[in-house]
Parts: sequence; structure tokens; C-alpha cells
Amino acid sequence: MSSVLGLGNALVDILAILENDQLLDELNLPKGSMQLVDESAAKKVQDATSHIKKDLASGGSAANTIHGLASLGVKTGFIGKIGKDELGQVFKKDMTEHNITPHLLESETQSGHANALISPDSERTFATFLGAAIELSQEDIIDDLFVNYKYFHVEGYLVQNKALIEKAYKMAKANGLTTSIDLASFNVVEENLEFLKNLVHNYVDIVFANEEEAKAYTGKEGEEALHQLAEGTEVAILKLGKEGSMIKRANEIVKVGIIPAQSVDTTGAGDLYAAGFLFGLIQDLSLEKCGKIGSILSGNVIEVVGPKMNESQWNNIQKLIKDELN
Repeated sequence: MSSVLGLGNALVDILAILENDQLLDELNLPKGSMQLVDESAAKKVQDATSHIKKDLASGGSAANTIHGLASLGVKTGFIGKIGKDELGQVFKKDMTEHNITPHLLESETQSGHANALISPDSERTFATFLGAAIELSQEDIIDDLFVNYKYFHVEGYLVQNKALIEKAYKMAKANGLTTSIDLASFNVVEENLEFLKNLVHNYVDIVFANEEEAKAYTGKEGEEALHQLAEGTEVAILKLGKEGSMIKRANEIVKVGIIPAQSVDTTGAGDLYAAGFLFGLIQDLSLEKCGKIGSILSGNVIEVVGPKMNESQWNNIQKLIKDELN
């Protein structure tokens, strides 16, 4: 089976379930967004949620996708930067325990972490302190990293470092890898629209976006957004939440539904959808089957807090995928 290399912010998710959305207003965090915060603002969020029980999980959009692929038995690797601290070790240990090759550089700066605030309706809002993660630079990207990989997946959050993401894609294409991007967040798209469009048109083969991201990218909704999203790339995937997803490749358009699920927390839903879709694509499955496998993964991850599932859940997912393929 083909191998997948991920590039993203190496973050540890600090997950807190909110009783209501009042705290989001008090912290000036728009519900459903990902806001970059400095160290003092991150501490303010942690202090404001100190009464809430927290769960830790290695996170970051691309890392979540790579985790999902590794859990399905795909050979994977991940490029990122961590601090020489406890959170950094949490991240590295989680990678190695899941058979992901960690291409991790270390910094004296504190490891990046994302305060994930989960609303009662399961929507998540992130206050993200990038820390050491943002110190990953274009100088860290070398040809050797791409050897033995066939696919290269990047999170859109990395556009805060344009030189890094552009060099990484250039090297990936030079080494013959199929490339993908998840647009990450509507506010990230809005703030970096021209750069992202050039990036997708020049270097990206597969683009993932949810409705808000697609609207920010195209100014359109639904199928119109999908058509425009697909311009300049090979495969475009529009994730529609409870409505499933739409996929376009050349003149082929496929609509895929969701699986029944009891949503607890939507953290990682899009990332795990990407993992399932890429898993199917790697095996040359039809777009419909790729989308269905994406739905199986995303439908399962929203039933747990955080982006990680236990072994029994993955065994159930493997069975559902097997049934889908038969």
C-alpha cells in the first residue's frame, strides 16, 4: 500500500467540554473558529476553564489525518516541530506508539497546544498557541524527507508560514508525490485567499474544504462552490456536515451521505474524513467508496471527545469498511 507523509503544526489538544457558550463570548472567541493566540491569551483560556476536567490528545489537523491513516494500516510519517517539554513528549510518544514515523525537530520554545472548547451542540472552538510548531521553517524541509512516500498531505493552517508550505509542495511535486490540502478554517482562508488559490492551482492535486471554507474560497455555496473549488486541481471534496459530502473529479460528481452517529464532539471530523478518503484513493477505489469510507471515519470520531478513537472503535471501523468494499 502507498505511504503518506503529513506536514502540519505539531500540537497537543487540550479538550474541555463547556456547559454553555457564555465562556466563548467572555473570551471573545467566535464559535466554530480557530483563533491564533499568544502565550498570555492561551493561559487566560486555561485559567477560565480551570474548573473543567481536561483531556489531552496529540492534535493538529494534518497529524489527525495521518493518525487515521496509520490506524487503517497505511505507512505514514509526519513532519513537525515540538518543544523540549512534557507536551512535546506527549506528541512524540503518541506518534511512535501508532507506528507513525516522526520527523520531528525540537525547539527551546514551549510546545504548541490548542485549547479546544466543545459546546453543548458538539461544535468546537479553538484558541491555538502555536509555540514551537510555528518555528518549523523552509530550511527544515529537505529532499530526504520525501523519499519512500507517495502522497503528501498538508493542513491549511500552515499558511502562516508561506515560504515553508510553498517549498514543501515544490519538493513533494519534484519527488513525484500526489499532494493534498485541507483548507482548515474559514478565517484562515479569508486572510490568505490569493496565496491559497495560487498554491492550489500550482501544486495541489486534492483539496478538502467544508462549507464555510469553500464559501470563503469561492464566494459560492453548494455545487457552484464545488465546481470552482475543483478548478486547477484534480479532485475537490466539499464536506457538508450532516448532509454528507460532494466530490468532483474532471466531469464526475458524486454525492455521499453520512452514517448514523450520536455527535458528542466534532473535533477531528474533517481530518478523519480526509484520512478515510485518502485511504480509499490510495487503493484506487471509486470516488463514492472513498467518500463513504471518509463518512465512516468522521461519523465514528464525532461520537468521542477529541480526535482519537480506541482500539475497539478502530476494529469496528475496519469491519464497516470491509462490509463497504464487499
